[in-house]
Amino acid sequence: MKIELETIEPASKSPFRLLHDPKLSHLFYWHFHPEYEIVYIEGANGTRHVGDHISEYEESDLVLIGANIPHLNFDYGVKTTYREEVLHIKPSFKSTFVDPIPELKNLNRLLDLSRYGIAFHGETKKVVGQLLKELHTLKPFEYFMAIMNILKRLSQSNEFKLLHKKPYKNRYSKKEQSRIRDIYALIDKRYQGKISVDEVAQFCNLTKPAFCRYFKKATGSTFVEFLNQYRISQSKRLLLSGKNVSETCFECGFESLSYFNRTFKKVTGENPSAFKKRLQSN
Repeated sequence: MKIELETIEPASKSPFRLLHDPKLSHLFYWHFHPEYEIVYIEGANGTRHVGDHISEYEESDLVLIGANIPHLNFDYGVKTTYREEVLHIKPSFKSTFVDPIPELKNLNRLLDLSRYGIAFHGETKKVVGQLLKELHTLKPFEYFMAIMNILKRLSQSNEFKLLHKKPYKNRYSKKEQSRIRDIYALIDKRYQGKISVDEVAQFCNLTKPAFCRYFKKATGSTFVEFLNQYRISQSKRLLLSGKNVSETCFECGFESLSYFNRTFKKVTGENPSAFKKRLQSN
C-alpha cells in the first residue's frame, strides 16, 4: 500500500479527466495529486478525510478538493450499493484559461477556495451530483460545456462549508508522505484496540518526544487527539448502523464509557445518544 501521486496523462490535451464510478471501497487509498478534484458519491455513509479534516457524510457527498491536498477515497469501507463520480481538473486550466479572463472571476475564486477543501450541500449537491452522473454519456463538446456549467453552479452557490480554517498546505516531503500514510494505515487497522504513543513512535523509528513533535507539526494535532477524532468518526458509522452507545464505545477502542461520551461531545458538539436520536428522527 503506497502513497500515490496521481496525474492526468501528459499526452492528453484535455484539462479534465473523469473517473466514472470507480470502486475502491476495499482499499485504504491515502493520496494526493496536483489536479483539483470534484467528488460526488451517493448511496453511502462514509468518512470525509481531506487534509487534516475528518468528518462523516450521510447518504451522499459533494466535495471540491484543491491541488496537492492529501485525501482518503470517499468510498473506503462502504458496504452498501453506491455510485461515485470523480472529476480531475488540471492546474493549468486555472493558470492559462481561468486567470486571464475577467468574466470568470467567480470561477477563479472557487478554485482559490478549494485550498480549504469545500463540502457542498442542499440543492447544489443534488443538482450538481446529477450533472456529474451524466458526464460519461456526453460527446466531447457537450462534455466540456457540461463541466463549465458544473463549475458555474459551484462558483455561484452559497450552500457550502470550508473544511479547514486556513488554506491547507501540503507540509510533507515524499518521505514524510510515506510515513504519514503508514501511521494512518496503522490507526485504521488498530483503532479498535489500544495504541500507545510509545508503540507508534517505535513504529516510526523515533523517540517518543521526537515523534510527538513530528506528528503535531505534520497534522496540527497530537497523536491522541487525532486517534480520538478517528475513533469518533468510526463511532458515528456504528451508531448509524444501529449499534447502541455502549457497544459503539468499546468497538471503537474506548476503554471507558464516560470518556467516550466526553470525547464524542468535544469532537461533535453533542453526546452520542443525542446524535443517534437526532439521526433516527430525520
